[in-house]
Amino acid sequence: MSTDVLDATFAALADPTRRAILARLAAGEATVTELAAPFEMSQPAVSKHLKVLERAGLVSRGRDAQRRPCRLEARPLKAATDWLENYRDYWEESYQRLDALLTELKDRDARLPDPHADETAPAAGSRNPKPDGTPRTDGPGSRGA
Repeated sequence: MSTDVLDATFAALADPTRRAILARLAAGEATVTELAAPFEMSQPAVSKHLKVLERAGLVSRGRDAQRRPCRLEARPLKAATDWLENYRDYWEESYQRLDALLTELKDRDARLPDPHADETAPAAGSRNPKPDGTPRTDGPGSRGA
Protein backbone atom coordinates (compact mmCIF):
# COMPACT_ATOMS: atom_id res chain seq x y z
CA MET A 1 0.00 0.00 0.00
CA SER A 2 1.27 3.46 -0.86
CA THR A 3 2.47 5.96 1.69
CA ASP A 4 -0.29 8.38 0.63
CA VAL A 5 -2.99 5.84 1.47
CA LEU A 6 -1.40 5.08 4.84
CA ASP A 7 -1.09 8.80 5.57
CA ALA A 8 -4.75 9.36 4.72
CA THR A 9 -5.80 6.37 6.84
CA PHE A 10 -3.88 7.49 9.91
CA ALA A 11 -5.01 11.11 9.46
CA ALA A 12 -8.63 9.94 9.32
CA LEU A 13 -8.16 7.75 12.39
CA ALA A 14 -6.59 10.62 14.35
CA ASP A 15 -10.01 12.07 15.17
CA PRO A 16 -12.08 10.40 17.93
CA THR A 17 -15.38 11.24 16.21
CA ARG A 18 -14.26 9.51 13.03
CA ARG A 19 -13.10 6.47 15.02
CA ALA A 20 -16.53 6.35 16.68
CA ILE A 21 -18.22 6.55 13.28
CA LEU A 22 -16.10 3.64 12.05
CA ALA A 23 -16.96 1.64 15.18
CA ARG A 24 -20.65 2.23 14.50
CA LEU A 25 -20.28 1.24 10.84
CA ALA A 26 -18.51 -1.97 11.88
CA ALA A 27 -21.94 -3.04 13.20
CA GLY A 28 -23.58 -2.39 9.82
CA GLU A 29 -24.67 0.28 7.36
CA ALA A 30 -26.05 3.58 8.64
CA THR A 31 -27.34 6.85 7.25
CA VAL A 32 -25.86 10.24 8.10
CA THR A 33 -28.87 10.87 10.36
CA GLU A 34 -28.25 7.62 12.22
CA LEU A 35 -24.53 8.37 12.51
CA ALA A 36 -25.18 11.92 13.80
CA ALA A 37 -27.59 10.79 16.53
CA PRO A 38 -25.04 9.92 19.27
CA PHE A 39 -23.00 13.08 18.70
CA GLU A 40 -23.80 16.63 19.70
CA MET A 41 -23.18 17.91 16.20
CA SER A 42 -25.14 18.70 13.09
CA GLN A 43 -25.58 16.40 10.13
CA PRO A 44 -23.37 18.68 7.98
CA ALA A 45 -20.58 18.33 10.56
CA VAL A 46 -20.93 14.54 10.48
CA SER A 47 -20.94 14.71 6.67
CA LYS A 48 -17.57 16.50 6.78
CA HIS A 49 -16.16 13.68 8.90
CA LEU A 50 -17.61 11.17 6.44
CA LYS A 51 -15.91 12.96 3.53
CA VAL A 52 -12.53 12.58 5.27
CA LEU A 53 -13.27 8.90 5.85
CA GLU A 54 -14.36 8.49 2.20
CA ARG A 55 -11.19 10.17 0.87
CA ALA A 56 -9.16 7.73 2.98
CA GLY A 57 -11.15 4.85 1.49
CA LEU A 58 -12.51 3.84 4.91
CA VAL A 59 -16.17 4.53 4.09
CA SER A 60 -18.29 4.18 0.98
CA ARG A 61 -21.84 5.34 0.30
CA GLY A 62 -24.45 3.38 -1.56
CA ARG A 63 -27.81 4.25 -3.06
CA ASP A 64 -30.96 2.69 -1.69
CA ALA A 65 -33.95 4.59 -3.10
CA GLN A 66 -33.89 7.88 -1.19
CA ARG A 67 -31.29 6.69 1.32
CA ARG A 68 -27.52 6.84 0.94
CA PRO A 69 -26.29 4.38 3.56
CA CYS A 70 -22.65 4.50 4.60
CA ARG A 71 -20.65 1.33 4.98
CA LEU A 72 -17.23 0.49 6.38
CA GLU A 73 -14.48 -0.37 3.91
CA ALA A 74 -11.93 -2.35 5.90
CA ARG A 75 -9.15 -2.73 3.32
CA PRO A 76 -7.25 0.46 4.39
CA LEU A 77 -7.52 -0.66 8.03
CA LYS A 78 -5.95 -4.00 7.09
CA ALA A 79 -3.09 -2.19 5.36
CA ALA A 80 -2.53 0.02 8.43
CA THR A 81 -2.60 -3.05 10.68
CA ASP A 82 -0.06 -4.81 8.48
CA TRP A 83 2.21 -1.76 8.63
CA LEU A 84 1.90 -1.62 12.43
CA GLU A 85 2.69 -5.35 12.70
CA ASN A 86 6.28 -4.57 11.67
CA TYR A 87 6.65 -2.52 14.83
CA ARG A 88 4.93 -5.15 16.93
CA ASP A 89 7.65 -7.58 15.86
CA TYR A 90 10.27 -5.00 16.86
CA TRP A 91 8.78 -4.60 20.34
CA GLU A 92 8.36 -8.35 20.80
CA GLU A 93 12.05 -8.86 19.99
CA SER A 94 13.00 -6.04 22.37
CA TYR A 95 10.98 -7.60 25.20
CA GLN A 96 12.52 -11.00 24.51
CA ARG A 97 16.04 -9.51 24.70
CA LEU A 98 15.14 -7.74 27.95
CA ASP A 99 13.71 -10.95 29.40
CA ALA A 100 16.87 -12.86 28.47
CA LEU A 101 19.04 -10.18 30.10
CA LEU A 102 16.97 -10.20 33.30
CA THR A 103 17.16 -14.00 33.46
CA GLU A 104 20.93 -13.87 32.98
CA LEU A 105 21.32 -11.27 35.76
CA LYS A 106 19.10 -13.29 38.10
CA ASP A 107 21.10 -16.47 37.43
CA ARG A 108 24.40 -14.62 37.96
CA ASP A 109 23.18 -13.15 41.26
CA ALA A 110 22.07 -16.60 42.40
CA ARG A 111 25.62 -17.93 41.85
CA LEU A 112 27.27 -15.15 43.90
CA PRO A 113 27.99 -15.87 47.56
CA ASP A 114 25.71 -14.17 50.09
CA PRO A 115 27.79 -11.34 51.63
CA HIS A 116 25.76 -11.59 54.84
CA ALA A 117 25.98 -15.37 55.25
CA ASP A 118 28.91 -15.23 57.74
CA GLU A 119 27.34 -12.69 60.08
CA THR A 120 26.13 -14.02 63.39
CA ALA A 121 22.45 -13.31 63.74
CA PRO A 122 21.19 -12.57 67.26
CA ALA A 123 19.15 -15.35 68.78
CA ALA A 124 15.39 -14.93 68.76
CA GLY A 125 14.22 -13.05 71.84
CA SER A 126 17.69 -11.75 72.81
CA ARG A 127 18.01 -8.09 73.71
CA ASN A 128 20.20 -5.86 71.56
CA PRO A 129 23.54 -7.69 71.77
CA LYS A 130 26.79 -5.84 72.36
CA PRO A 131 29.25 -5.68 69.46
CA ASP A 132 30.98 -8.79 70.89
CA GLY A 133 27.66 -10.72 70.73
CA THR A 134 26.87 -10.86 74.47
CA PRO A 135 23.45 -9.60 75.63
CA ARG A 136 23.25 -6.13 77.09
CA THR A 137 22.54 -5.86 80.79
CA ASP A 138 22.18 -2.10 80.90
CA GLY A 139 19.85 0.42 79.29
CA PRO A 140 16.12 0.39 78.66
CA GLY A 141 14.46 -2.97 78.91
CA SER A 142 17.22 -4.58 80.99
CA ARG A 143 16.30 -6.13 84.30
CA GLY A 144 19.47 -5.06 86.05
CA ALA A 145 18.72 -1.34 85.79
